[in-house]
Amino acid sequence: MSELIRVENLKKHFKVRGSLFKTVKAVDGVDFTISQGETLGLVGESGCGKSTLGRTVIRLLEPTSGKILFNGKDVLSLRGEELKQFRRNAQIVFQDPNTSLNPRMTIFEILSEPLFEHNIPVGDPEEYIVKQLESVGLGREHLYRYPHELSGGQKQRIAILRALTLSPSFIVLDEPTSSLDVSVQASILNMLKDIQRERKISYLFISHDIGVVKYMSHRIGVMYLGKIVELGPSDRIFENPLHPYTKFLLSSIPIPDPKYAKTRQRLAIQGEPPSPIDIPKGCRFHPRCPFATEKCRTAEPPLVEVEPGHYVACWLHEKA
Repeated sequence: MSELIRVENLKKHFKVRGSLFKTVKAVDGVDFTISQGETLGLVGESGCGKSTLGRTVIRLLEPTSGKILFNGKDVLSLRGEELKQFRRNAQIVFQDPNTSLNPRMTIFEILSEPLFEHNIPVGDPEEYIVKQLESVGLGREHLYRYPHELSGGQKQRIAILRALTLSPSFIVLDEPTSSLDVSVQASILNMLKDIQRERKISYLFISHDIGVVKYMSHRIGVMYLGKIVELGPSDRIFENPLHPYTKFLLSSIPIPDPKYAKTRQRLAIQGEPPSPIDIPKGCRFHPRCPFATEKCRTAEPPLVEVEPGHYVACWLHEKA
């Protein structure tokens, strides 16, 4: 698969209101690539910078520094029509359709607006949108309804369909099922996988649920306090997690078999994540890590490849 997205040393810092010197380092030096037709899952605790990273990659937020390449082009240098074309190719689906869909617009208006904005010829817009609705399990009867007349799952299907309207090659999925019932979550996730197979779209799939991320992703990036601390193939992350934080996350996954659940050793992370305003020196995880050494407290570990395709930022895996 050819490379679609490359992110290098990406940072997004926010100035604290009322302070000249304090800065929230929401994203603080992130590197990754996404190939065409691939899903990169991003997982971590709330507040670790996942959503900020997703929005920065598609320039909904302007980065503080770093580089974003899309099909080899520097996204940060795009202006005017080139930027508009990039926005057509890179879309986002937000967590809550109740806030991302305009309550004053009908479903037809919501889905036809991108077509008119980008001057996409589709013949009869109404018939075109009906076909699109049918592709996600909805129909003509939904065409002139308002968002409040739909169920949560139906609204999220509309939000996904709006992102697909312009035939993008890359979509950021920012916790697209976390506000839905479990049964509805499954149907939405399966639909997203079917769409990816049919259209060869690349996803950045963001979630705090590592089980859902495993189901959706070819590779997984584990994020902690603004940085990716482990990155690798999905199966390898689950079979052989290398970073202590990843091990804690995997230990928190509920097990449906109560007999096996009793025999499993559960790990618990101590304390709360440090503030992104006052990031600890050295490894960011060391205040909560039972394996921390003096080097962990003084020097920040780089993200290095410890086995083919598997990267970790942890001094425990430092090569001699």
